[in-house]
Amino acid sequence: MLQTAELTQSYPNITESDKLYARALGLIPGVTQTLAKGPTQYINGVAPKYLRSGRGSHVWDVDGNEYIDFTMGVGPISLGYCYPRVDEAIRSQLKDGITFSMMHPLEVETAELIRSVIPSAEAIRFSKTGADVTSAAVRLARAYTKRNKVLCCGYHGWHDWYIGVTDRDSGIPQTTKDLSFTFNYNDIASVESSVDDDTACIILEPVVFEEPRDNFLGRLREICDRRGIVLIFDEMWTGFRLAPGGAQEYFGVTADLACYSKAIANGMPLSVLAGKKEIMELLEKDVFFFTTFGGEALSLAAACATIAEMKEHDVSGHLARQGEKIKDAYNATASQLGMHFTKCIGLPCRTITTFDAKAGDPLIMKSFVQQELFRLGILWSGFHNICFSHADSDIQHLAWAYGKALPLLSTAVAVGNLRELLRGEPVQPVFRRTSNFNTKPKEKVSQ
Repeated sequence: MLQTAELTQSYPNITESDKLYARALGLIPGVTQTLAKGPTQYINGVAPKYLRSGRGSHVWDVDGNEYIDFTMGVGPISLGYCYPRVDEAIRSQLKDGITFSMMHPLEVETAELIRSVIPSAEAIRFSKTGADVTSAAVRLARAYTKRNKVLCCGYHGWHDWYIGVTDRDSGIPQTTKDLSFTFNYNDIASVESSVDDDTACIILEPVVFEEPRDNFLGRLREICDRRGIVLIFDEMWTGFRLAPGGAQEYFGVTADLACYSKAIANGMPLSVLAGKKEIMELLEKDVFFFTTFGGEALSLAAACATIAEMKEHDVSGHLARQGEKIKDAYNATASQLGMHFTKCIGLPCRTITTFDAKAGDPLIMKSFVQQELFRLGILWSGFHNICFSHADSDIQHLAWAYGKALPLLSTAVAVGNLRELLRGEPVQPVFRRTSNFNTKPKEKVSQ
């Protein structure tokens, strides 16, 4: 059962989680397959480390504790865990097989469905991860423009062309690093000062948490048109959440290429590269991008069911409505308590809580709130990722939990003993940036 008692309620028993964790140490490098799911992103000693099952918007850990999940698999769970329509589509296809020796009809059917909802999707290719398709998009842009340099903003996966701009760039040749550069979101000057005649593409997340200002996306489109640069939208988070057609539909700006994964198949591994035919047709003979599992049928069946459900039931509208309630509840509670150092920001379908460093260490504040929310039956990693199964009762429970946790944070910040109140090791810095993306500025090349 969910923790709904007063604050005398004990923290979750995580005995089985810790046993599994001990077995993983030294066996699995980094312990986790996904950094955002690992123990560094949760308060170590309080938070569970392993989940066993999920249904709807709720999950159960290996010790049997129940939580309302506001992370949703770090993005892929768009409808809910064990969503009947999607699971039935998977079971139905499973009876016929998973991966075949020739192409499967679902490759055509899913591509047609995607073309019907995504602007600019004149041609479509499938793969398995977001990094696959962002890297394919960059390769296509280079082939199409006969140029080399990449400007990026946001997080785009683990491949060399992108990770070379981060501080985890060991193993990447310097010649590769020298071809990728960053710019700041909503800072058109940082783009204009970086583009030159060897710039092949501009790739960005069309929105992370900060919303575009002063027609930022439209101005990027204009720069790319003027300079012959390929504009790529990395829509891992925005695709099928902001609107059925993602950020392109929501903001009314069309990219040349767009990349999708996460929400498209409600947890099944599938990624999509879509874009203008004149660029995508280079995949026919000039650019090599083929994978054994690109046509895997279970994921394609799941995608068809997920997209159909989204179209029929205004899923993006539900995500926005529920997310807005969370945002309003958090900010109202913080305001009533005079907590001007914390707020909830972002578009409603995916918001984040921020903590001002002037009031203390943001990671310590985040860790404390997370600690108290786990006690109250909430799985929370600092942001709210909404799925279609998040009911009003889930939102009300979260608002109630914030009403219990935030006063404790306010008092601890005022007294100055917040670190002493942590019952475990605090959350570590995230690798993925949510702002200040211009980590590798480029000096403008003379024309």
